[in-house]
Amino acid sequence: MRRAGTLGMTGGRLLLLAGLLVIWEIYGRIGASNAIIPPVSGVILSMGTDIFSDPKVVNAILLALYELLIAYALSVVVGMALGIAIGLTEIARKGVMPIVLLLYAVPQVVLLPLFVLIFGIGPVSKVAFGFSHGVFPVLLATVAGMRNTHPLLLASARSQGASRLQTIRHVIFPHMVPTVFAGMRLAMTVTLLGVLLAELFVSNNGIGYFALAFGQKYDPSPLFALIVILAIMAVVLNELVRLIERRFSHWKN
Repeated sequence: MRRAGTLGMTGGRLLLLAGLLVIWEIYGRIGASNAIIPPVSGVILSMGTDIFSDPKVVNAILLALYELLIAYALSVVVGMALGIAIGLTEIARKGVMPIVLLLYAVPQVVLLPLFVLIFGIGPVSKVAFGFSHGVFPVLLATVAGMRNTHPLLLASARSQGASRLQTIRHVIFPHMVPTVFAGMRLAMTVTLLGVLLAELFVSNNGIGYFALAFGQKYDPSPLFALIVILAIMAVVLNELVRLIERRFSHWKN
């Protein structure tokens, strides 16, 4: 029954997606100017003629994916490490969390010139800027997840002689998995946003450069094709994170 329900949900999503694509195609051909919103068929055609046929654009997409993966990996590792360090004691939470929240409240885009001054205009600045977006959701989710553990469970683990590492691994970690992975999915989205923002403003041959070039030439088909490719990239990566979450939270099933 559960498998049938999952298949039915997947089928429903695919039907909804197909319906939206049909509406987009009809609207692009009849209801909208092709100079603004091209039909789906034009976008798909442009993927072959303007995107994948141009080695420079393909290299820019691969470079953006590389920057995203590095920035996201750093966000997860550093965010979880800092979150665990802060969440272990009440003193650390009360002393450090206000500073973290203050830094998180600062609009990251205003700091982009600072990243350029420090790291230059190469891939390192894009990775660093993406990391600055992704690390905070992981850190905050980790701290919040650690607080989900009931104090009685912690006291029971200590009374049975569990070490600090064993307590984290067998007691705290299982209870923080849902919250942490929710933060990781959010971090994937905002890390991609950070990388793309840096690409738009600090790039002379990256994906942001080509997106601006297509827009300035009033050529919407390759621009929409690029957007669709980035959207697919984000969806696939988020699905991978979801699958990993299922692997670590199998005990809930």
